[in-house]
Amino acid sequence: MQPYSACAGDYLIGLKAEAPAKFEEISMLWHSAMAQRHWLDPLARQVLRATGQIPAALQPAAPADAAAERELVEQELLALKLQHNPALKLEDPEVVARAAALGWRLDVNRATAADWLRLPGIAADQVDLLMRLQASGIQISGADDLQLVLELSETVVRNWLPLLEFRWYGEPAATFQSPSRVDLNQDSSQELAELGLDPPRLSRLLRERSRSPFRDLADLQQRLQFPTDLVESWIGKVSFRQGPSGPELPPGGKGTVRLGQVSSGV
Repeated sequence: MQPYSACAGDYLIGLKAEAPAKFEEISMLWHSAMAQRHWLDPLARQVLRATGQIPAALQPAAPADAAAERELVEQELLALKLQHNPALKLEDPEVVARAAALGWRLDVNRATAADWLRLPGIAADQVDLLMRLQASGIQISGADDLQLVLELSETVVRNWLPLLEFRWYGEPAATFQSPSRVDLNQDSSQELAELGLDPPRLSRLLRERSRSPFRDLADLQQRLQFPTDLVESWIGKVSFRQGPSGPELPPGGKGTVRLGQVSSGV
């Protein structure tokens, strides 16, 4: 079989012609890796060859299994991306499988919100539920339990399964035993502002919750369409107590009305 680095070179040379944008991304990653003396030096030499900076081999042999060699290249490129961005999101099932092949795992009963959010197809409200279960000491014993708890399709669970580890722990995760959460249905505007809401978004939230309480993060996002990263930052920090809240004007008005109290701005 032809040496792996030579096969990688053939793949990259073809990539330069077929997908210039992806080739440019790989080239930029390589330059950064070389500055840190990364272990992908054979592949780096092939990038130089593909860009014409060193001569290509005169008569490269065809790889015995081109698809397998291409997959190895993709795995090593993912390893390089993960080194530069450990929080990289795994965009599709193929990337999940490559991450698993590289040894990355997700400990279902100890994973952080950031870990879960890397998986394709997961929603913020599902991650919030997982964090609440973890904080209360409830553990998930297998893929069937996870599918039932999050109401997932079999396809989604199957896509995640290469990464998932179901370990059983004797004690709840202390990290997630947070003292209190901001109640998006009941707390005051001052308390809500601590979640990073600017005045226009805070006003929208107060108006919308006065119509009906929010059920969860998914319901809130469907109704308010806030930036995804803002809503994801609330995972593990908010709650949704049901029931009527005291009347309150949006911030910026001349007065704030609360239960049995009127404060007028002068």
